[in-house]
Amino acid sequence: MITLHIENTIDDYAAWKAAFDRYDRARRDHNVLGYRITRPAEDLTKVFVDLDFAARAEAAAFVQLLEKIWQTPLSHAVSAEHAVPEVREVLEERRPQEGQ
Repeated sequence: MITLHIENTIDDYAAWKAAFDRYDRARRDHNVLGYRITRPAEDLTKVFVDLDFAARAEAAAFVQLLEKIWQTPLSHAVSAEHAVPEVREVLEERRPQEGQ
């Protein structure tokens, strides 16, 4: 699995999340298998998004879409800054079985 790691600096999580949710269809249309949103517990101005893809080419293509999204007025309104997205290869992932 391939993960596209994205880092954003934001002012208001609720506003940012509403904008993020508006692109749910774009994520589906561009083969995003799932995502995780995290942030540092002590820094509410940072949001990290990990988008999962089956292939590296799909993640790379999504970066091009992100660059277009980041030019929109909506993106400028909710995000102060974006780090360069990073394509990461998932080497191992383990989740405990339910009940363990």
